[in-house]
Order: sequence, then structure tokens, then C-alpha cells
Amino acid sequence: MQTILDVLMSFSNWLWGVPMLVILVGGSVILTVRLGFVQFRYFPFAMRETFGRIFKKSEGGEGTVTAFQAATAALASAIGASNIVGVPVAIAFGGPGAVFWMWLVALIGAGAKFSEIVLGIKYREKNEDGEYVGGPMYYLTKGIKGNLGKALGFMFSFFLMIEIAPSIAAQSVSVVQTAASINIPNWASGLALALVVGIVIFGGIKRIGKVTEKLVPFMALFYVIGSLAIIIVNISELPNAIALIFKHAFTPMAAAGGFAGAGIAQAMRWGTARGVYSNESGMGTAPIAHATAVTDYPVRQAMWGIFENVVDTLIVCTATALVVLVTGIYQTVPASQAASMPALAFQSLLGKGLGGIIVTGSISLFVLSTVIVIAYYGEKQAEYLFGTRFSKVMRIIYMASIVLGAYGGIEFLYQFLDLLLGLVIIPNMIGLLLLSSEVKELKDEFFNNLSLNKSRSKQ
Repeated sequence: MQTILDVLMSFSNWLWGVPMLVILVGGSVILTVRLGFVQFRYFPFAMRETFGRIFKKSEGGEGTVTAFQAATAALASAIGASNIVGVPVAIAFGGPGAVFWMWLVALIGAGAKFSEIVLGIKYREKNEDGEYVGGPMYYLTKGIKGNLGKALGFMFSFFLMIEIAPSIAAQSVSVVQTAASINIPNWASGLALALVVGIVIFGGIKRIGKVTEKLVPFMALFYVIGSLAIIIVNISELPNAIALIFKHAFTPMAAAGGFAGAGIAQAMRWGTARGVYSNESGMGTAPIAHATAVTDYPVRQAMWGIFENVVDTLIVCTATALVVLVTGIYQTVPASQAASMPALAFQSLLGKGLGGIIVTGSISLFVLSTVIVIAYYGEKQAEYLFGTRFSKVMRIIYMASIVLGAYGGIEFLYQFLDLLLGLVIIPNMIGLLLLSSEVKELKDEFFNNLSLNKSRSKQ
């Protein structure tokens, strides 16, 4: 048995090296070029349609929740505890230059996320409860004809449904360990998290949307404002921190203090992986949330995908990175303890009490939002595969995963998280590339009509 586990772990480690980077980053580059660099060319338009319309109701079209609620639901999944603890790990092993590659992947990956959302809206449908549902399982099966489409759709849906359980348990551990630092028992924090999650997800996507549209902006602002306070106090170090990011993206960095040094390959590897994990571009999860949105055109909703990469990676992850760099904490804390860097940086300015509360509170909110949404994602896979009745059974299983994770009862499943996630990503990226011509056609049609309407309004 142990031999089988060792083989699976070795395969997982290999898969998440060069192969997965080629599949995700290489695939995203192909999509970006095929779509005429849509996320760069139409970036101002995307920001007007998203940041500029946050407080406006969705107008026209059909859907279950507002465009903003769908976007915050997708963001709730992407913005997790790893935005706080994962970024310093990338810096510890890849150096400051890893941040540059993290930014680059967020921008390039927006091409994949744009494609996912366009297809998610195009191929969505109504379920038995009258709610809009969609995602890769629908556009793979309906968009790619024959057995290939069915196989890819089943593979994506089945492995995502399974992957969600240990993923939720792993998220639960973050809250439990954080709560334990202020003497809250594991069982109490685990049950509390399960109760809150249950109350939200049993209300369906409408309740999830109402919660995330309030929770996500608050938790992101709460953490970013705290980070800005650290950066402002160390403002004299900011130019040097930014210079380090760009310089060591292309040149090695020597060891200094507790920092062991890093080469260019390490900066690329850790920064790329951090960017991919951070914004979930190409993973196929975002369109599950976006398929529920009230929108008049797939491309308009896809602008929110570009917005998500900006918020998740270019704002939240960058806030963490700059906190770690301007305080110099990455040079004093060994790589094995990199996850503690943000907390130590906050405590250096605000003291152990307030600094600890900000980091602890942020991690708890980030985890709560993530668990709420990924439980919904898993439920939709169960619904697609086995119907709405079975999807409600999966709700119970996912809530049980929270409690089991708190007690540490399924640690062995964590070993398979990366492998399962790889088996989710591969069919989705294959589908995005095969269906890229449909995405391009919808994109061209939308912007051509937009230009035509503008020219008519000027006459």
C-alpha cells in the first residue's frame, strides 16, 4: 500500500512541475494570442464594466444572481488563506523576483479565465429548481461533440466533486490552528465553521451571492488597509522592494540572513505556481459561479474574470508581498517558517495583540468565504453527475469534512489534493483550447457591435 502511495505522490510532484506549468501557462498564452490579447487591449473597458459598475444593478439578460454577486462568489473561492501564507513561501524559495512572475501569470491567465466565463454563460442551462447552472462540465459535454466531450466533462466534474472534500478539510485546519492560538478548542471552532457554512449554502446560490457581495469586499479591504499601514511606516524601503522584484525576476539573488538565495529558475517556478494557485485561471471553477449571473452577453460577464485577477493577485497578493519585502522579514525568518512572515510583520508594528488579530481575522474570513463557495462548486458537480437530490447529500458530506478536518481525521487525503486538482485542470484546458474559436467569435461579435453602437450614437 505504501508503495502505491509513494508512486502516486511522485507522479503528483512530477505533474505539478514543468508539465502543469506548460499546460496552464502555455495554454493561457495560446488563448491570449488567439483572442488578440483581449485582457490587455480592452483592459480600460473591463475596469469600467467592473470597478465602475460595482454599485449598479445588472441590467438586461437572464440569470439567478447579479453580475457582481457572481464575481464575488468566484473571488471568495480564489481569495483564501494562501493569499496571506502562500506568497511569503514563494518569496522564501524563489526570492523577490517570484512576485514579478506571479503578476505575469495573473495577466496571462486572464485569457483563460475570460474564455472559461464566456463558455460558461454560452452553455449554461436551468436546473430542476429553476436556477441557472453551468461550468466546464456543461461546455465540455455540449461544446465538444462525441465521446471526447462526454469523457472530458465527466472527468472534470467527478474529480472536482471528490477534490472538494479534502480541500475543505485542509481549509478547516487553517481556522482551527489559528483559533487554537487564542485557546479556542478544535471541536468548537470546527463546529462553528460548519454551522455558518451550512446556514449559507443551504440557502443556495442566491444566499451565497448575498453573503459574498458583502463579505469579500470587507475582508479584502480589511487586510489591504492593514497591509498599507505596514508599507507606509516602511515607505523608505518601498522603492528598493519594487526594484528587487524586477531585478531578481531575471537575475539570481544571493543568500542574506535567513534567506538562502534563489536563482532565476526558482523565481519563475515559485512565482508561476503562486500566480496559478492564487487566481484559479484555467482551473474551471470561476465559470461555475459566473454561469448564475444576470447578464445580456457572455463577453460582458467575462470582464469580471479580468477584474478578479486584478483584485486577487495584483492587489491582495501584492499587499502581502510588499509587507514581507519592505519589513525585510524574509531575510530574518527561515524558509521553513515562511508562512509566519505576514503575522510577524504585522506584530512588529501593531504588537502581538492587534497584529495577531488582523492576521487571524483575515485568515478566518478568507477561509470562511472559500469554504462556502467551493462547497457550492462541489454540490453543482454532484447535481450534474447524479441529480439535485444527490447534490443535497454532498452538502452534508462537505459540512462533515469541516468537522473531520478540525479533528485531523483525514490528513492522508491531503496528499492527493494536487493530483486531484491536476485531473480537474487538464480536461478543462483541453476544452478551452478546442473551443477557443467559439470564444473568439463571441468576443469579436460583442466588440464589433459595441463599436457600431458607439458610432451610431455619435451621428
